[in-house]
Amino acid sequence: MKIKYLGHSSFLLTESTGTSILTDPYGSIGFRLPRVKADAVTVSHSHYDHNNVRGVDGLPVILDREGQYEIGGVEVTAVKSYHDNENGEQRGENLIFKFIMDGIEICHLGDLGEECSASLIEALLPVNVLLIPVGGNYTINAEQAKEYVDRIMPSIVIPMHYKTKGLSLDLDKPDEFLDRFESEEVEELGDCEIELSRDDINEESTKIILMERYSE
Repeated sequence: MKIKYLGHSSFLLTESTGTSILTDPYGSIGFRLPRVKADAVTVSHSHYDHNNVRGVDGLPVILDREGQYEIGGVEVTAVKSYHDNENGEQRGENLIFKFIMDGIEICHLGDLGEECSASLIEALLPVNVLLIPVGGNYTINAEQAKEYVDRIMPSIVIPMHYKTKGLSLDLDKPDEFLDRFESEEVEELGDCEIELSRDDINEESTKIILMERYSE
């Protein structure tokens, strides 16, 4: 399977069969969403920097409700969570999406804002690849993100929703999150895409991969 980072919280996930799913397409945030086509689009919540489904080419299936789905052979599960630590009273609800592609369990946390709890971790496990917000202010911060990583224990962690060049939103840079790991655990990829197979999943360790944003 392939993971392409389009910036912010948006990834294009493509199974070896060709089935593709786009997560959280963004609107105007200082840079524009690249032209992209997908079989399905997941929307973690209705804020403009996560729900620009009109910016996606083709006629994708829109997944924006809690539940279980099947898209072109890919199993998808949407789990309800909160955008804040006040049961959604401040920013509303958030959907966490899990995908199984080529035997790999991928979890996109969306704009998760609630503190780590045993019940939520149990609902998400197992996770091989974790896509996690680390920029704080609107979501969990670096310290909370580290706790999620420690509790979920994925093989691969890809940070998202942090301050990058051109971004107009007030988020923290990923450095504070990255600094919480040993240097040998962190890889700054310098590319927007990675290809993974089950052979790349090492359940004995966790690797943090910081990806470059794709731009046309």
